[in-house]
Amino acid sequence: MNKVSDKKLAQLNTLMELTALVNSTLDTHEVRKRAIEAATRLVNAEAGSLILEDKKNNELFFEVALGDKGEKVKEIRLKKGAGIAGWVVEKGEPVIVLDVQSDPRFFRGADDRSEFLTRDMICVPLKTKEEILGALQTINKKAGNFDNEDMEILRALANQVAVAIENANLYQELKDTFHGTAQALAETIEKRDPYTGGHTKRVMNYSLAIGRMIGLNRAELEKLKLSAILHDIGKIGVRDSVLLKDGKLEAGEVEAMNLHPKYGSEILSHIKQLKDVIPGMRGHHEKYDGTGYPDGLKGSKIPLLARIIAVADTFDAMTTDRPYRKALTTDNAFDELKKHAGKQFDPLVVDAFLKARPEIR
Repeated sequence: MNKVSDKKLAQLNTLMELTALVNSTLDTHEVRKRAIEAATRLVNAEAGSLILEDKKNNELFFEVALGDKGEKVKEIRLKKGAGIAGWVVEKGEPVIVLDVQSDPRFFRGADDRSEFLTRDMICVPLKTKEEILGALQTINKKAGNFDNEDMEILRALANQVAVAIENANLYQELKDTFHGTAQALAETIEKRDPYTGGHTKRVMNYSLAIGRMIGLNRAELEKLKLSAILHDIGKIGVRDSVLLKDGKLEAGEVEAMNLHPKYGSEILSHIKQLKDVIPGMRGHHEKYDGTGYPDGLKGSKIPLLARIIAVADTFDAMTTDRPYRKALTTDNAFDELKKHAGKQFDPLVVDAFLKARPEIR
């Protein structure tokens, strides 16, 4: 009896610790990853997976699969109701299966694909007040068999995980709405100049290609995306006679145009959620040798995101027709970037863009 009580106490302590960990982030991917890591640790399982419902296609998919062959399992999609997980999602009830291979509900495709042998399993639904999001399953107890205490503690974790997933999904929806609003604002400003149609989206895509090649993490890529979308927001303060001029700008007009990064940073400084993107937006016309504007920053003093956007922005400008010149070919534009690496551009960023060239369309 003592052993059972000790085990339950240990599991409850671990549950509290892991629940806090799962709820400490609003990143959807991170919440799901932490959830399955917590589940396998909680019941001492060899492997586990988090299965979510694709309501549009009436299917289940493996969002996260831990274990040696987890990546292969993630390619599988199940019809709703198929497999033990499908049964759990459909019924909304947890289940322990001690001899999985002889259970008629068992879907063998996952074992076949991963060359893994599932012996025993606990599968519990991920339920909120409103709906069932999917299922959490742990596979192959490392010592002994899964029991009801394991199932109950996993069920308690699943309830917390479902809430965390719902909160993370809501946060992601808010971020998507925010990004969409920023994109719409940038495109509205872009429409003032018929020659820059699609410029914002292309600069964003080029910047993200560079960022991925450099190895930026998810949070940094998110910041880069917004910085690129809003890089020309300050042009709202540049008068049409300068912004839309067909010919070469006079000295005073160049000066007026060069103020747009400052205008942009002033605009964004009033929006708390956008303060982090100001350095990348403000510095995208700085030059690596210190001769750029608005602050004359040099080398690594220029924020990395600004150095990335500078390359993406210039590449798009070179490969787009303008009133005073025809677009360069992609090859010629890349040659120009290489020629000015170390002077106008960060050579490491140019190198990353060259390596990312297969992504450029």
